[in-house]
Amino acid sequence: MRNCLSVTVVALCAVLTTADAARAELSVFACEPEWKSLVEEIGGDLVAVYSATTGMQDPHHVEARPSLIAKARTADMIVCTGGELEIGWLPVVQRRSGNPRIKGNSESVFYAAEFVERLEIPESVDRSHGDVHASGNPHVHLDPRRVGRIAAALAERLQAVDPSNAEAFAGNWRDFDARWRAAIADWETRAAFVQGARVITHHRAWSYLFDWLDWESVGELEPLPGVPPTTRHLADLVDATTREKPSLILLATYQDSRGANWLSDRTGIPVVSLPSTIGGAEDAQDLFTLFELIVDRLVTALPANAQ
Repeated sequence: MRNCLSVTVVALCAVLTTADAARAELSVFACEPEWKSLVEEIGGDLVAVYSATTGMQDPHHVEARPSLIAKARTADMIVCTGGELEIGWLPVVQRRSGNPRIKGNSESVFYAAEFVERLEIPESVDRSHGDVHASGNPHVHLDPRRVGRIAAALAERLQAVDPSNAEAFAGNWRDFDARWRAAIADWETRAAFVQGARVITHHRAWSYLFDWLDWESVGELEPLPGVPPTTRHLADLVDATTREKPSLILLATYQDSRGANWLSDRTGIPVVSLPSTIGGAEDAQDLFTLFELIVDRLVTALPANAQ
């Protein structure tokens, strides 16, 4: 009997130890793949991260599915872009989850856009202007310099949410920061040959990339933000290309290419499709490979004298 009790106690201890180990992982609900990747860089094996969207989705337009609500219900922390990017679905997920940890001004709520300077903040917001964000362009992840600043803030927040692992988070951030700075220096050296390029985009999702590369957007395929291209607007762009002389038409891999191809057929301007985030192309598996692919495709598509 004594042996049986010993075996039972050992087995029970093993179960409890396993349960404690499972709870040791910080459960993080990331709204976009770029933040999932960043949390994993800093959190390592101390975090379990779920991304609510994929690289082939428009993060503006996501359905608050029961599966998302279920994931949010058990999350210890959410990491999202903010800046109204997810305004159409995230508040619904937060409310229906019933999880107080991921609501309001909780320390477990992290909005990346709050930690960097934002571009294109409108003086006023009018719905007749299309899908305009009152707090500025939210696509901050497409400037690696801003990603670096967000990473530092995220490391501090992870330490605050899970102080028992603060030292590990700090060490992981220092390692990431060193590798990230080296990668930025390499990308900037390679992209320096095509500074000053003029580009037509599908949507104003690339403003931060252009701010980093010193490129200029000279038009959008959307007549208004969030409004699909119209025949009349595309025809006006044909005339505009004569004046502006853009070198590329740029769109994200998840976007409909018909408008871009129509304009390209009539102007001879090449179309370049880029992943706007991780998973938007097969080779874009993390933040490093995302920017590696973006820089490589742009440098390859744009001759050094096309400025």
